[in-house]
Amino acid sequence: MPDDTPFQLAIRAVEMAVAAGAEQCDAFAQGYNETSATVRLGEVEKLIEAGSKSLGLRVINQGRTAICSTSDFTDEAFETFVRDTMEMANISAPDEFAGLPEQHQFAKPRADGLRLFDESIPGMSVEQRLSMAKECEAAAMDADPRISNSDGSTVSTRFGEVALANSRGFQAGYPATSVDVVVEVMADDADGKKRNAYWYSAERSLHRLVSPAEVGRIAARRAVDQVGARKMDTRQVPVVFEPMMAAALARDLAGCATGSALYRGSTFLAGRAGEVIASPLLSLVDDPTVPGGLGSRPFDGEGLASIRNPIVAAGIFKRFLFDCYTARRTGNESTASAQRGIGSSPSPGASGLILEAGETDPGAIIGDVQEGLYLTTLMGFGFNPTTGDYSRGAAGFWIENGELAFPVTEVNISGRMDEMLRDIDAVGNDLQTFGSTSAPTVRISRMTVSGT
Repeated sequence: MPDDTPFQLAIRAVEMAVAAGAEQCDAFAQGYNETSATVRLGEVEKLIEAGSKSLGLRVINQGRTAICSTSDFTDEAFETFVRDTMEMANISAPDEFAGLPEQHQFAKPRADGLRLFDESIPGMSVEQRLSMAKECEAAAMDADPRISNSDGSTVSTRFGEVALANSRGFQAGYPATSVDVVVEVMADDADGKKRNAYWYSAERSLHRLVSPAEVGRIAARRAVDQVGARKMDTRQVPVVFEPMMAAALARDLAGCATGSALYRGSTFLAGRAGEVIASPLLSLVDDPTVPGGLGSRPFDGEGLASIRNPIVAAGIFKRFLFDCYTARRTGNESTASAQRGIGSSPSPGASGLILEAGETDPGAIIGDVQEGLYLTTLMGFGFNPTTGDYSRGAAGFWIENGELAFPVTEVNISGRMDEMLRDIDAVGNDLQTFGSTSAPTVRISRMTVSGT
């Protein structure tokens, strides 16, 4: 049994729970091999290789739910694990909305065409990873004489299997891979100050990864670009979000559009489905069916086939994202948006978020601004999803007469999310992907930029 695959373990856990009297149950299992190689200043700093296999079991009896997890798959330990989960379910508080999806909700999900597994990744050697990490760091260090130090470059790979089975007959799994390269370097500034910056690329497949050298050059450029950064006084101006910052904005908005936020009353979007909440230039979708996407998957955390969900379409708020629990609790249907960890309950959320590209060249978006901020860094967690109040530490470049004039630091940008969304007046054609979120350049016509 310890040698069983995640798929076999998930089926076995469900069979044992049903035999022990579980009314409803499901098991989520995964097994991964993870390897990373880190270099710093050209020397090997750290090599990590680890394998893990774990399983989470959810048992629901008369609305009483328990979720337990294990990584011990010896026969005796596994039997004890199932028994303990059953006992916990029997003493938990009942919830009328708890339960598996209904039989008709299950589809036969297929991973074909999603391109979630790259066969070249399991075969990569340690030397290959080290070579990529060294190439990345060297490109960063050589990019500009002002680059004086490195926090290191890391190349990581992951491959394995995800599986889900339940007592209503659903049984499925799929293999998956990922690879990423990241580097952080520092540039010298006046008075002994250091300006640090990082960059990364992460993909399902090795051939889609941005070259390590290019990742290094981008990190170096972002560090050097901060040299001479100034503080600003307070004013209200347009703010241009570079694609990475626009992706962060998209994630903030998507977090307000979940069934959990809806039933808890912790979202400014409550009761606004079908309303215009943003500029017609804004469209936001969650699409876990994009081939090769890091957030793509054939089924969600409860076994429903993945679908494309529009959240905002041309400024109109279309829908919240639901798993089965939040759908029942709010009188809706699941949108196949259940996220799941090994030891946690399913909960709704975006997995392949896309803020759709517009038609405007990013240079033109900047060129139209007489005075404003080009945003490249956000700090802190100053967003209240209940009220929509938004206030974040920031850095970037000051725009003067349509050009990036000089770097700025230690400023704060603030506004209200509903006003920010309505004030979007330009969306770029430069869609970029950061992990499982994609976004282009976005301009908000008016925000408060606070400085000294």
